[in-house]
Amino acid sequence: MGAKEESVELKAQGNKYFAGHEWLNAIDYYTKAIDLYDQDPLYYCNRAQANIKLEQYGYAIADAKKAIELDPKCVKAYYRRACANTAILQSREALKDFKTVVRLEPKNQDAKLKLAECEKIAKKIEFMRAIEVDDEPSAFEGLDIDSMAVDKSYDGANLGKEMTQEFVDDMITRFKNGKKLHRKYVYQIIAAVRKIVYDEPTMVEMEVQEGHKLTVCGDTHGQFFDLMELFRLNGFPTESHYYLFNGDFVDRGSWSTEIALLLYAYKWLHPSAFFLNRGNHETDDMNRVYGFEGECKAKYSEKVFKLFSESFSALPLATLIGKKYFTLHGGLFSDDKTTLDDVRKLNRHQQRQPGQQGLMMEMLWTDPQTVPGRGPSKRGVGLQFGPDVTKRFCENNGLEAVIRSHEVRMEGYEVEHDGRCITVFSAPKYCDSTENKGAYINIGPDYKLDFHKFDAVPHPDIKPMAYAQNSLMSMM
Repeated sequence: MGAKEESVELKAQGNKYFAGHEWLNAIDYYTKAIDLYDQDPLYYCNRAQANIKLEQYGYAIADAKKAIELDPKCVKAYYRRACANTAILQSREALKDFKTVVRLEPKNQDAKLKLAECEKIAKKIEFMRAIEVDDEPSAFEGLDIDSMAVDKSYDGANLGKEMTQEFVDDMITRFKNGKKLHRKYVYQIIAAVRKIVYDEPTMVEMEVQEGHKLTVCGDTHGQFFDLMELFRLNGFPTESHYYLFNGDFVDRGSWSTEIALLLYAYKWLHPSAFFLNRGNHETDDMNRVYGFEGECKAKYSEKVFKLFSESFSALPLATLIGKKYFTLHGGLFSDDKTTLDDVRKLNRHQQRQPGQQGLMMEMLWTDPQTVPGRGPSKRGVGLQFGPDVTKRFCENNGLEAVIRSHEVRMEGYEVEHDGRCITVFSAPKYCDSTENKGAYINIGPDYKLDFHKFDAVPHPDIKPMAYAQNSLMSMM
């Protein structure tokens, strides 16, 4: 059998893994096929689609570009590059490719619809960025919560001036049954937590006391019923059982408001024992595209989204656990000179959104890589850092390891960079399409890391991205 024939078999094996939602194995076999025969554009197209499933949009764009170089009329390649650029909010680049698809296949109605949707997204993003101003009035300004009345027909627990365990328990029951909170209580919760987190430092520093434990959770992405499973297995938050949620509470999953409100309620109930780090999905641009804005509007109101948006921008960006574990959503920095003191000094309140560069962007967006040094981001946003970068950062700052989230891991977590970089991801069967486990890490007073995995549980028949305002995102 020649190399070309063998590559066809490898591609077929990759297709089987892709059909089984085993994206990493699919990429492995597509790569083997390309190594044997690198002149078939479909090999690159297939690998691009698997990279899209893993949110490796930078890699997907590179694969699609190679396919187009091999075949300038490869419609699939333009289509997939457009989807990848849409995912990283590069709508203008996506528009060019959707227009090319329509030109090459003028009868492709699906492509025409995607082109129209992409045009809407591009206009909306440009409009929202154009009207953003630094001194925009607070969404909380003029919000008279005390004067709001709760309808007599409301059948849930009442909330006074302080959060109670009774209210949290009732909230969980309501959410499980598909019910909402009263508008007044939503406003109360967001307002109270915004004030609490605004006053916290950019890097919260905490210790695990004797007789206590801390659970570190990664992305939950609106998968409320899986969060309930995590709590069932590991215990609910208390004053002696701390929790740290490491960003990306919202978007993609269709119970993002439920998760955000519940985590906020726990933060209000246990302000010194419950911790929240901001993720790259606690940002306006992502929320507008990946569903959280649409969900807020559908379940509550646009006002609720604006209040959440302002509260997200107040969240801390990192937590230092026992002076040993630097915990943040994305990862490390473009400059080796960056230290924990630089994070401490970062005034996150001066810049509500992370932008395209700087410490905040890097803390929310970067990823580890296996090779030394730094490299371009597989996402198309931020950068990647190697084991040598992690080693220097830990040694320079007296750390044992960096704990981060931001990426699916098939076993729910991964320890890499010689044990110095730990990824934890807490959304099992991510987006109902990836066969991954979820995980969380328990840390006691001895600061040993105790990893736990868990499986997804059934949920009501509402698909991920149900509240995204366009069908483009549902393909990601």
